[in-house]
Order: sequence, then C-alpha cells, then structure tokens
Amino acid sequence: MAFLLLKFALTEFRADRLYRNVSERTLNAYMSLMNEFHQFCVTNQIINIEDCSSSLVKQYLLQCKEKGNNPTTVNSKLHILKIFFNYFETELEIFTPKTNPTKRIIFAKENIKIEVFTDEQIKQMLRYYQAIKYRDKSLYAYRDYFLIIFLLGSACRLGETVNLKWSDVDLVNQVITVTGKKRVASSIPMTDKLKREFIEYRMFIEQYFPTMPETVFTDRNGKQLTDNALKMVFKHLKVIMNFKNVRLSAHTFRHTTAHRMIMAGCDIGTVQKLLRHSNVSMSLKYFALWGTALAEQNEKYNPLNSLDL
Repeated sequence: MAFLLLKFALTEFRADRLYRNVSERTLNAYMSLMNEFHQFCVTNQIINIEDCSSSLVKQYLLQCKEKGNNPTTVNSKLHILKIFFNYFETELEIFTPKTNPTKRIIFAKENIKIEVFTDEQIKQMLRYYQAIKYRDKSLYAYRDYFLIIFLLGSACRLGETVNLKWSDVDLVNQVITVTGKKRVASSIPMTDKLKREFIEYRMFIEQYFPTMPETVFTDRNGKQLTDNALKMVFKHLKVIMNFKNVRLSAHTFRHTTAHRMIMAGCDIGTVQKLLRHSNVSMSLKYFALWGTALAEQNEKYNPLNSLDL
C-alpha cells in the first residue's frame, strides 16, 4: 500500500484550493491551520496522512483548548480540518466515510455571547478622533473617524472594508457594492447621513493625495490597508479607550448594527439582507439574543389581538 506523506498532502491541498480560486485570506487561514496541525502530527511521530486518526485529531483540538482557544476558535479549526480530510476522501479516495478521521467528530458547544457597543462607547471613540481631526488634520484621524461611521452604517466585514474601492461607492444613487464571503457582490443602501460623511471624507482624500487612491481605506502612501493593518487600528484604539466589557473589532461594529436594527423593530428579512447572511440561521441567532424587539412586535401584531376572547 502506497503512503502519502502529510507534507505532500498539504502541498496537494493548497494546489487544489488555488485551482478553486479561494481568496488569499481564506487560503492563508487554511494553510496556517494545516501547518500547525502538521507540526502537531510530527511531534506525535505521524508523517503519513493515512495514519491520522480520529483520536489524533481530538488530541490536537484538546491541546488547542488547553492553550486557551475558546470553543468558537476550536470549531473553526475543526471546520478546516474537515474540509482538508473530506477532500482526500471524496477527491483522492485515500479515506472512506468510515476511515475519514474527522467524519464523526462533532463541533463543540459554544457559549453564544455577542458583544455590542453602547451609545457612550461609540461617542467616546468618535470624540477621540474628532479632537485629533481638528488639531492635527492627519490622514489617520479622518480615516479612522470615518471608518467607525462606515462600519456602523454598512455592517461591513473586515475583508469587505479593506477591499472597498471608490468605484464601488455610488454617491448619486446612494448604493455601496461590496464583495463578501465566497466573492459574492452585494449592494448596500446608503443612508443620507452616511452619504454626507462619505462626501466629506472623499473631499479630504482628494486634497491629501495628489492622485486619488483606488481603495477607500488606505495608508499614508495611498496603498490599500491590509487586514492586519486594520486590526492594528482597533488594537491601538483599544489601548486608548480601555473598554472593559467589549472587544474592539470590525465584527463588534457589525454586531452593534444588527443589535440596533433589531431593537428598533426591524424585521428579520431586512436584517438578513443588510448583513448579507447567506441563510437566515445567523440572523435568527441575533433575534434569539435580543428578543425584546421581537417580543414587542409580537405583542403588537399577534393575531390573537384581533380576537374577542
């Protein structure tokens, strides 16, 4: 029986993902995790993919948990491992449904807690950048102030934000076109308030750079911000703000937008469309967590109200 070295399996998997044209961000996430898993296997004297067992995978995930990974992170790692081993089952037939080491491993139960910003926290962040805007008139102050406005007004993901181009912004028809997960383009309506902020920010950018940058959010050289550079913006802001009960990230702004919409009585279909969830299950999680608005709507529109009981 021929054996496939795990390191060659990783090369084969990477080539297949490139052929499938997955995004660079997704590919990096896949390979970072698989290289980590590979090192774990070598440490446990496993060098062939066929020798990877369900027990080995569980040991690796348990080690991740012991290192401090929360259930969501552990589940993300298991998800990638399932993609990897499923490929070698269905495409190369190295495994069968019975021998695939991840087939019967279930995802860990997650304690769902979605953090959101308070009004005061949002105002505190904006006031900080506003003060720098008026004092220094620096790119960072204008960009990061607008970044907060944009994230709250669009509910964009981190990747959608750094990839946003000025050509995707239609100020006349007040529409933003973003390319989200699986590279699916979606249109987001722009409120009047967000349009005004876009116009002001664009005017600053046109004055700041001799040539208009291609992307909306750039560094001081007009180059597109990387994912990591945007994360560093929030890392810096976290130190300044010193918020104790909420994580400072692009996704927290997204959660905050969803929370405000639901609490204001927005219906689930609109929430799903504006947040660009591929299915309604994630939107339902939001409604389950923040059910006050849902309860109010039920109280208002329930058919029992019209019956004389």
